[in-house]
Amino acid sequence: MQPYDHAATSPFQSFWMAGYECTDQLNAFGHRVDFLPLTGHLQLIEQDYQDIQREFQMQTVREGIRWSQIETTPYHYDWSTVQAMLEVGQHLGVQQIWDLCHFGYPDDLTPLHPMFARRFAALCRAFVDFYRQQRPEGELIVTPINEVSFMSWLGGDVRGTSPYCVGQGWEVKRGLMRAYIEGVAALREADPGIRILTTEPLINVVPRLGAGRAERQRCVEFTNNQFQSVDMLAGRLCPELGGREEYLDILGFNFYYDNQWQLDPHETIGWADTPANPRWTPLHKLFEMAHRRYGRPVVLTETSHPGIDRPKWWHYIGQECAQALQAGVPLWGVCCYPIIDRPDWDFLDNWHRSGLWDAELRPDGPPLRILDQPSAEALRQAQATVAAARPRRQPKPALSFS
Repeated sequence: MQPYDHAATSPFQSFWMAGYECTDQLNAFGHRVDFLPLTGHLQLIEQDYQDIQREFQMQTVREGIRWSQIETTPYHYDWSTVQAMLEVGQHLGVQQIWDLCHFGYPDDLTPLHPMFARRFAALCRAFVDFYRQQRPEGELIVTPINEVSFMSWLGGDVRGTSPYCVGQGWEVKRGLMRAYIEGVAALREADPGIRILTTEPLINVVPRLGAGRAERQRCVEFTNNQFQSVDMLAGRLCPELGGREEYLDILGFNFYYDNQWQLDPHETIGWADTPANPRWTPLHKLFEMAHRRYGRPVVLTETSHPGIDRPKWWHYIGQECAQALQAGVPLWGVCCYPIIDRPDWDFLDNWHRSGLWDAELRPDGPPLRILDQPSAEALRQAQATVAAARPRRQPKPALSFS
């Protein structure tokens, strides 16, 4: 493994980032969902960017191109919506990180399709060509495929999305990672300076109290399996897919309140129990584990909490990120995801109340944005906590000619 260069500087314009839910997947009922217009972000993107700049001084965002909407027929792309989003970002000075596949594929593809990887690599080349025509200069940061681990389970094991399989999670994961790896190769060929941001779930699985050795070992295996996708990207697992160690760049991890659970019977480990649940592993410890494994800089690419515990969650995130930084983890950022509330994928009338802004629905026009003030204040406090823990850059010594 190539050692991480601790002199490297973060490519992000702001440590705190905003993420806009951009899924375009087929849901459990086979219906296509398209959250960028559903949440109103496409219609209100300029307002959304101005809001995050004014309220939280955020200058970096996660966005998605929506593959199913871009590639209307094989190898033919309509970039008009992405171009409009780029223009707003450029006008307001907002750095946009782009997800090329965020849960959705064109109607004629699944990760098990023999042409899936080839079509995705072609999309990657076309995106770089389009992007550089719009912005010839500047660093481009891309997430090829979001949450391979989660999507391989959702579509391969529990029939929650395409390809609606049971017991095929491993094959779906291989199909997604074959495309991911061929996509990274295509991106690097088109733009050698491109930055790759992985975005995988960060989890911890624990056994029952009093569990035997075999059950404890199964939990260790389940926890370790969260790294299979990134191991494939690095060529450490399934090297026949073409992964390479140099494909590892910036490690993004998505972490929510229910990312730690007991294996059997399944139950979520409480993160805010009083007294504290000893089986809950603090987030900064999970960051340390991931950084030790790969030796790359880390980003918390998704985190949020639904409902009334939102403020408490932001306090927790601030404290844990500060501890990670103090422990020497090169943590380069935190993305509040979703920054605008979103509905459930399968039941679109159920909105989660998980954003910094709630969505007030109305019969005509996009949802109005209502800032949740307790969450906003908690996030500002978290920002201050992290700012106090971040290492200060040392000024370069003055040259002496005496």
